[in-house]
This record gives sequence, structure tokens and C-alpha cells, in this order.
Amino acid sequence: MLQKLKRKIVVSVQAMPDEPLYQEVALNAMIKSVVSGGAGGLRLAGARDVKNAKKMYPNLPVIGITKPSKIPENFLDVVYITPTVADAKEIVDAGADIVAFDATMRKRPNGEKLSDIIMFIKSQNRLAMADIATYEEAKNAIESGVDIVSTTLSGYTNETKNKPDEPDFELCQAICRDFNVPVIVEGKIWTPKQAKEAFDFGAFCVVIGSAITRPQLITKRFTEILK
Repeated sequence: MLQKLKRKIVVSVQAMPDEPLYQEVALNAMIKSVVSGGAGGLRLAGARDVKNAKKMYPNLPVIGITKPSKIPENFLDVVYITPTVADAKEIVDAGADIVAFDATMRKRPNGEKLSDIIMFIKSQNRLAMADIATYEEAKNAIESGVDIVSTTLSGYTNETKNKPDEPDFELCQAICRDFNVPVIVEGKIWTPKQAKEAFDFGAFCVVIGSAITRPQLITKRFTEILK
């Protein structure tokens, strides 16, 4: 499954429960739409959507996560993407090929350690994908045994909140230079040009979410010019 993702565009198809596209029929339609457009893989939140995707496309790589029904107001301080082993089990049981999780240095729930969730995922013969925000977090995750590192959380932690509102190509390049592990660029990619640049900087694959599957945010980028 990992090799199927090499130099591919992965689409994050997600919606929050209070959004219209969260409805099962809507999410399924969106999954079908991005696959028909050439998506090489999917990143999905929750067992429902992971199960549906694997039923529709059993050979398509699926990255699964869990997220709360509402993003915490103190999201800069807390681990909320697949935070526990129990969350990882939910996604494994749903059929995800890859389980992504917050691998920052922030305190994990229930006194769990990063090594706990990595060990569990690998014991289930799934790939462990570390969502990180800094080089140090990438290094720690790699040394802890993850299979993949993603720049997902760059800009979304207290330590990185002042970074420019753009993809963290510098972080991708540094990890690729120093470690022999697939690096995924995810976050703040809005154009095909940026996606191409990610590959130029060494990305194994690129995950795109809001620019494709969040129409309210796409619309807002246009309506903001009226203010």
C-alpha cells in the first residue's frame, strides 16, 4: 500500500458533524468524485467513512484517523488526532491501511506514550503515520519506529503557530535530507503549483484537503476579497 502512494495526490475527504457534507451519502459521493479525478489515496476521519471507502475501493490506500466532533478551542495545546490506542484500534478495525496520529511532544491522554500507539498499530500489521509539527518531533517519531512522517501539524501547535500560512517545504526537505523515511507534505496546499513544489522538495506524496473537499473554505477565500 505504501508504494501505491509514491508521488501520488492523496485527498483528505472530511467534514465535521455540523456540516452538510458530513451526511454519509454526501461523504461517499465526495469520495467517489475525488477517486474519479485521480486521487491515489484517501485520508478519512472516523470508522464510518473508512469502512465505506474500503468497501468501494478495496485496493485504494486509506489513511484513517479519529477526530472529535468539534475541534477543541485549545487545539494548539492538546492531542486530538487519533490520540489513544483505543482510537487507533477503531480505525484498524474499520480497515484502514495506514493509521495517522498526532506525534507531537504534547501530553497524550490517559498517560499513554507515543510508543504505545506505534507499537499497537504495527502489531496489527498496519502502517504507522506520524503527524508532526517540527523536525525534533519527526526525529523522535522516526526513532520510535513510525513508517511515515507527515507535516500535517506544522502551524497548528504553540511552537509553530507563527509560521507562514503556507506549506512547510523547509521541514519536508530537512527530514528527507536526514532520514530514510517517506515524508508526506500535508497542510495549506491550495494550488497545483504548490503540490508540484512539494514533490520537488522531496515529498513522497502530497495530501490535499480543504482546497478540494471543503467548499465553505474555498468559497471564503473568494468572498474575503470583498471585505
